[in-house]
Amino acid sequence: MENSDKALDRGAKRVYDVAPSAAFAEFMSTGWAPTPLTGIHQDEVIAHCITRREKLSASFTGLRLVLPSGAAKQRSNDTDYLYRPHTAFAYYTGVQGVEANPDSVLVMEPSGSGHAPILFINPRSTRDTSAFYTDAKNGELWVGRRFTTEEASERYGIEVRKIDELESFLKGTPAAALHGYDEIVDSVVKNHARDAELVEFVSVARLIKDDYEIAEMQKAVDATHRGFNDVIQALPAAVITERGERVVEAAFFGRARIEGNDLGYNTIAASGSHACVLHWNRNDGAVRSGDLLLLDAGVEVDSYYTADITRTLPINGKFTPAQRALYMLVYEAQKAGIAAIKPGEKFLAINKASHTVLAQGLIDMGIIKMSLEEVMDPAVGFHKRWTLHGVSHMLGMDVHDCAHARAEQYRDGVLEVGMCLTVEPGLYIQPDDELFPAEYRGIGIRIEDDVVITKDGCINLSENLPRHPDEIESWMARVTNS
Repeated sequence: MENSDKALDRGAKRVYDVAPSAAFAEFMSTGWAPTPLTGIHQDEVIAHCITRREKLSASFTGLRLVLPSGAAKQRSNDTDYLYRPHTAFAYYTGVQGVEANPDSVLVMEPSGSGHAPILFINPRSTRDTSAFYTDAKNGELWVGRRFTTEEASERYGIEVRKIDELESFLKGTPAAALHGYDEIVDSVVKNHARDAELVEFVSVARLIKDDYEIAEMQKAVDATHRGFNDVIQALPAAVITERGERVVEAAFFGRARIEGNDLGYNTIAASGSHACVLHWNRNDGAVRSGDLLLLDAGVEVDSYYTADITRTLPINGKFTPAQRALYMLVYEAQKAGIAAIKPGEKFLAINKASHTVLAQGLIDMGIIKMSLEEVMDPAVGFHKRWTLHGVSHMLGMDVHDCAHARAEQYRDGVLEVGMCLTVEPGLYIQPDDELFPAEYRGIGIRIEDDVVITKDGCINLSENLPRHPDEIESWMARVTNS
């Protein structure tokens, strides 16, 4: 029996559905034409997946490895959130976009001096069972066509088996696995001494991007640029709408779904003083002429690579003197952070360079009344009252990529050619902060770009999105009038 005929998970059989009659079931089993897929080809990523798996194999010689895609996440009752597979699963299989299905598993099976990859999937619900029209979770008439095992094998260039063979296959052989993502894997595969090492390895593996990955990052950045254009065009509607931040959010989301898989993360559409809340994604506020809009957003393309870009825009198209003064301070801080990037330099040098400019600017304004040396002392750091966060993180298939790397590989490590990261200094003056003159209170500014490290420094993938306030004003006028 096909796995899709089994009610393995909620939603496959629903209590409020009426079972089909025997006559209807017989009727539904007849009159269907064959619908094999033709023209199946392997995407460019598959060749890179082979190289990635070879590196993984070499680090875990003789040990079975289990990488699940993860289950769908329940939103409400039998309704799930839009599905996205585990990043490591996608990285090593090349399963992308709409082809990704819950509860798939990649097994790296020891073979000779290396490993043979085996992909376990829930295959197409064929017409020889009732699942194709009765299974609301997996049935083809409910959720669309999936690959057969043969089609998937042709698509991804590896052996593919049915998911209902997985449990028996996994029994009896020790394995390192990613736990917490698949019920079958967690129930059958016992904890292994190298589990943590596997988690770390598949995260660190993504620190250095290959040419394919960088091209996908650029694709995500370019789509995000167009999403920012959409937002600028939507600002007049946002101003006259009660929860105008939601207009901004919706405008960008449309671009993410048109050109990509989804948002890379929840959009921050922070107008006015909401920009002083670092992760403001309630997006339920008004958008008022004369205020600033801090838009932190990124399109995740079908390969799951995401941009992460922030621009702070004057809602009426013109910065006030106070807004411009603070903006220029952040602008110069970002320039300093980008200038600090080069191979062999410490990752934390980016943060130090940007924060030094911000701290000096606050001293020059008379807000901080001590020397730069004093304020930059880690035991003091008073400037952080208005900067709050670090200015860089790795970027890739996850917006905060490579998060399971050790500190010495990431935060306390050095920059290498091929790393992709953000540079995002910010300055946030809370509405009730009496250390600042009134005209500055309630202003939040962040400028964020995505860069790739080269042998000579870095390339700014988002360089085409204007950053200087004069350029921003011209950009907004151009887009608004187009």
